[in-house]
Amino acid sequence: MSKILIINGPNLNLIGEREQSQYGSKDYKFLQDICEKKSKELNLTLEMKQSNVEGEIVDIIQSARNEFDGIIINAGGYSHTSVAIRDALDIFKGKIIELHISNIYKREEFRHKSIISGVVTGIICGLGINGYILAINSMHEILNENK
Repeated sequence: MSKILIINGPNLNLIGEREQSQYGSKDYKFLQDICEKKSKELNLTLEMKQSNVEGEIVDIIQSARNEFDGIIINAGGYSHTSVAIRDALDIFKGKIIELHISNIYKREEFRHKSIISGVVTGIICGLGINGYILAINSMHEILNENK
């Protein structure tokens, strides 16, 4: 059974409250529930973590090195600013999917460039929280291809 980790960065714990035009009205608990359900359907072991602290996210990624087959990461604002998170992801040798709830290319120009994109397997953006379901499905397919 493959084991995947979903990492959510700053302010994602407040989805459903913040900028509903960008992130929708469903809350973080709903997001956790749909991800758990989809993972169980695919016979994946899932762990989900959220942090607003850059160093904690780096620690989470480093700890995942020998425990998880894949990471799905929505680094939030750190996608555009954190070399430390990029470097930690580069050390992780499993598959990585970068995820954004909103379409970063329809937003402010500073969001158009993701520092972490260069070290990930694939990117999903702009499809709301459905992007998490697509990322879980995609991770499942990618991991099965490599067995």
